[in-house]
Amino acid sequence: MARLGLEKHIIDRNVYGRTLERFRAARIVLPTFAELADPTKIPAKIQAALASVEPDAPHPLNLFRVHWYNDASRKGLASVPAHLVLPESLTGIKTKIIVALGDRFPMIGAHKVLAAYGCLAPRIVTGQFDPTAHKAIWPSTGNYCRGGVAISRIMGCRGVAVLPEGMSRERFDWLDRWVADPSDVVKTYGTESNVKEIYDKCAELDADKQNVIFNQFCEFGNHLAHLALTGRALEKILEAEIASHPGLNVAAYVSATGSAGTLAAGDHLKERFGAKIVAVEASECATLLRNGYGEHNIQGIGDKHVPYIHNAMNTDLVVGVSDHATDDLGVLFSSDVGRAYLVERRGVPQEIVDALQSLGLSGICNVLAAIKTAKRLRLGADDAIITIATDGAAMYGTERDKAMKHFPRGFDAVAAGETFGRYMLGTTTDDVLELDSESRERIFNLGYFTWVEQQGVDLADFDARKKQSFWRGLRSNLAAWDEMIAAFNREVGVTL
Repeated sequence: MARLGLEKHIIDRNVYGRTLERFRAARIVLPTFAELADPTKIPAKIQAALASVEPDAPHPLNLFRVHWYNDASRKGLASVPAHLVLPESLTGIKTKIIVALGDRFPMIGAHKVLAAYGCLAPRIVTGQFDPTAHKAIWPSTGNYCRGGVAISRIMGCRGVAVLPEGMSRERFDWLDRWVADPSDVVKTYGTESNVKEIYDKCAELDADKQNVIFNQFCEFGNHLAHLALTGRALEKILEAEIASHPGLNVAAYVSATGSAGTLAAGDHLKERFGAKIVAVEASECATLLRNGYGEHNIQGIGDKHVPYIHNAMNTDLVVGVSDHATDDLGVLFSSDVGRAYLVERRGVPQEIVDALQSLGLSGICNVLAAIKTAKRLRLGADDAIITIATDGAAMYGTERDKAMKHFPRGFDAVAAGETFGRYMLGTTTDDVLELDSESRERIFNLGYFTWVEQQGVDLADFDARKKQSFWRGLRSNLAAWDEMIAAFNREVGVTL
C-alpha cells in the first residue's frame, strides 16, 4: 500500500534532510490540514504576510490559501465558504440547490489544488519525495494536473501534467505558463473518457525512478483531504442555511465521480446530517449505471472505471447527465443573449445570473444531477441538496465555441428559451438509480478489473475497502500528518 500514500512515519531520512534544506532555502512553510479546514487557525503573521501576495502567484504562502474560505477577492477570508442557493426560477423546483464555488481557490481557480496538496504534502513530510531529484507526475482528465503543477512549483520541485490531448485549450494554455519545460506537459490519446491511456503513460513514466506518480484515482490523500476539508466546509455552508431556514432538511450531497476524491465529503455529510450520497457520471458513458462505456465532454469527471478511492458501498444513488445538456447550458449561462433571457423572461435574479460564471461544465452537470435527484426523491421546499462547482466558466471558452455547432442559426432568444426549457425545466429522472446492497456490490466489483488485474493491487487490500471500518480507519492519518507537518516546519525553521 506504500504507493497509495498511507505512511505515517519517515521512510527515508536522507530524502527528508535534503527536503528540509530545499524548503529552508526557499522559505517554504506547510499548512496543516487542520489549518486549511479552519483558516482562522493559520498564524496571524502568515495571514498578515498573505495580504501582499497575489492569489495566482507561484508564491509559497499561497499554500495557506488552499481552502474553501477565500473571499471574492481571494485575498481575504470569508466566514462562510462561497456558495450559491439557486432559486426556483432557475431550477424549476422548490428544493434548495446549494452550490459551493471552487473557483475561489488560488493559482488554478479550482478546488483540485486541494487534492494535489493532500497527495504531495504527506509524501514530503514522510521523506518519500525528494524535491531536489524527483519529478511529481500528475495524471488527470481535468484540473488535478494543474493543481499538481502549481503545488509542485511552489514547493520547489518539478511537476509533470499527464492529460488527454482533447481537453480544453484553456487548460493547456495555463499549463504552458506554469510548467518548467514544455516537455512537462504530456498529452495522451483521446478525451475525457480515456483514463486507461493515462494509466498506461504513467506506467511508462514510472520506469524512471526519478518520477513519482501521484495517481489521484488511488491516492488516499485525495480522499482524506476532501473528507476533512471539503466535508467540513460544506457543513459550514449548511449550518448557515439552516440558521436562516430552521427545519431545513439536508437530503443529499451530489458530486460527479471524477477521481472520487470530492465524493469523500459525502461520507462526512452523511454522518453529520444523514444526507444521501449521489455519484454523477455522463449518460454517454454510463459506467456505474450500466457497466457502460463511451465518449463525452463533461470535462473533469472521468469514467470507464471505478476509482480505487471511491467508497462504493456508501453511495446511495447514481445519476447520469448528458454532455449535450452541459454544453448547451454552458452557452446559455455565458452568452449575453442567454443571460438576458434568464433575467428578463424567467425572472432569475441578476446576481444569480452573474454568479453562473462560477459554474464550469462539471458544475452544471452537478446542478442538473441535483435537480434529477430532487425529482426522484420527491423533495420539497423544506429540503436541500448541496453540490460542488469544481471550477468556473473561464476554463471552457473554446468548448462553448465548439458547442455552437448545436445552434446552426446562431444562439438567439428562441434558442435560449429552447435550451432552458429542454435542459432545466425539462430535466427528467431518466438515468437515476437508487442503489441497494446488490447494486453497490456490482459497482464495487467493477473496480476489480482496473485495480487488481491491470494495476496490480493485492486482492486482500482491494476487498478490505468493502467495509466502512476501513474508511473510518484512514482518518487517523490526518492527525498524524499534521503532527509531522508541524515537526517538519519546526526543523525548517523559517520565521516570517
